[in-house]
Amino acid sequence: MHVEVPTLLGAGLVLLLIFWLGFLSIKIKFPNVILYILLGIVLADAIHGNEILHFASEIGIVLLFFLLGLEFNIKRLGGIAKKIWPAGLLDVAFSLGISFVICLGFGLDLLTSFLIGGVTYATSSSITAKLLDDTSRMANSETEFILALLIFEDLVAPIIVAVLMGVTSGGEFQTVDLLILIGKIIGLTVGAILLGKTLFKRFEELLEKIDDEDFKIALLIGISLSYGGLALYLGLSEVLGAFLAGMMLAEIGKIERVEQTVLPVKDLMLPLFFVYFGTTIEFGDGVPKVGLLITLLGWSLVAKILVGMIGGRLYGLSKRVSFRAGLSICSRGEFSVVIAALATGVIKVFSGIYIVIAAFVGMMLFERAPQITNLIYGKPKKKKKNLKVPG
Repeated sequence: MHVEVPTLLGAGLVLLLIFWLGFLSIKIKFPNVILYILLGIVLADAIHGNEILHFASEIGIVLLFFLLGLEFNIKRLGGIAKKIWPAGLLDVAFSLGISFVICLGFGLDLLTSFLIGGVTYATSSSITAKLLDDTSRMANSETEFILALLIFEDLVAPIIVAVLMGVTSGGEFQTVDLLILIGKIIGLTVGAILLGKTLFKRFEELLEKIDDEDFKIALLIGISLSYGGLALYLGLSEVLGAFLAGMMLAEIGKIERVEQTVLPVKDLMLPLFFVYFGTTIEFGDGVPKVGLLITLLGWSLVAKILVGMIGGRLYGLSKRVSFRAGLSICSRGEFSVVIAALATGVIKVFSGIYIVIAAFVGMMLFERAPQITNLIYGKPKKKKKNLKVPG
C-alpha cells in the first residue's frame, strides 16, 4: 500500500539525509554532488511532487549563479565575450554537430538525432559551478574560461529547446521565432546593464544604511529571484537571469557584503537542487541502443576535452591549463534533462541513462583534473625566489 508522506515531513527528512551524505562524502572523500543526485534517484517516487523541495532547489541554483555574476562586472564581461565566441562555436560543432551526425549514422531520423545532439551538448552549469566552489578552484586561471563557456551554452541551449518544442508540439519554428528569442536574450542583457549603471549605481550606500540582516536577505534574494524569474517568463534560463542579476551588482565597491549575506542561504538550498535533479531522471526496463550509448558517451567526453584544449588556447590559456579546463567541463545536467523531457518512449529512457552516466563520469574527471594534468604534462615547476645574501 502506497503511503503519501506529508510535504513538510518529506522536506525535513531530505535535509537530514543531505546532512548525513555531506558528512559521509567528507569521510570517504567522494563528491557530495553525486551522492545528492543518487539520493534523488532513489527517492524519486516519494518526493518528485514535493513543492517545498522544488521551490527550494530553484532558489539554490539561482543564488549560485547570482553569486557567480557578482564576480563579473560589465567591463570584464565585455572583454570575455570577445574572447569566448570561437570556443563556443567549436563547442556547438563538436558536442552538438558531430553527435547529431553519429545518431544519423546509427539510423535515427533527423528530429531524433537533433534531440539527442541537444542532450549531449550543454555542460551542466550547476554541477560545474558547484565543483569549482567545493574544490577551491574559483581563483584558477582556467575558471574564467569555463564560466564564460557555460554562459555561452546557456545562451545557445534555450534556442535548441525552443526549436525542439516548436517541432515536437506539431507547430512550426520559423526564422522570426528565432529572432524573437535572440531579441529576448539581448533585451535581458541590456536591461541588466542599464539597471547596473542607473538604479543600482548607489546600491552600496543603501546596504550600509540597512543594519538588520533580515532585510538585506529579503532585498538581495528578491533581486536575484526576480531577474531569474523574468528570464523564465521570457522563455529563457533562470540561470542566465540570475547571473545577469549578479552582474548588475558587480559594480559596487565591496561585493563581500552581498556575498556574506547570500552565501548561507545558498549553501542550505543548493544541495536540494541536485536531489531534485535526481528525481527528474527517468529510467525504463533495460538499456536501449547500447552501441549508440557507448559511442555517444565516449565522443561527448572527447569533444569537451578537445573544446578545452583548442578553445582554451584560442582564449589565451596555456596547453596545461587548457587541458585541465577540458577535463572540467564534461558533466551533463539540467539543460540535458529539459531537452530529454521533450523525448518519448525509448529515446527518453536512453537520454536519462546517458545524463546520469555523463554527469557522474564528468564529476569524477573534474575531481581528478589536476592529477591527470600533472600526469600528462608533469608537475608545474615552482618559481625560484631570488634571495639576497646579507653582507
